[in-house]
Amino acid sequence: MHELSVCQALLDQVAQVARDNAALSVDKVVLRVGPLAGVEPRLLQDAFPIARAGTVAAAADLVIEELPLTVRCRSCGAETAAQPNRLVCGACGDWHTQLISGDELLLASVELTKA
Repeated sequence: MHELSVCQALLDQVAQVARDNAALSVDKVVLRVGPLAGVEPRLLQDAFPIARAGTVAAAADLVIEELPLTVRCRSCGAETAAQPNRLVCGACGDWHTQLISGDELLLASVELTKA
């Protein structure tokens, strides 16, 4: 399960944030995920409790914010929503587009408990 290793890497970052801030524990982790990030949000939710066991985030909640897929058309300049398997301009239908958002996998925030 690829998502378990993603959660383990995420928790390494979270542990570093907790150490840098002298936190006792982590209460919440917010992750932003785009549809082209290469992970399944539901599987991340399932893997997180396994990965967090025995860490500073052992009781933390994982909140996943799913981001939209947005492209910019190189022909007409419009920025529009797109589908993962159809990266065409929503305004003119051209396929000459540039991905603006949708491939993110970002640690957005961490809520800590300090002494």
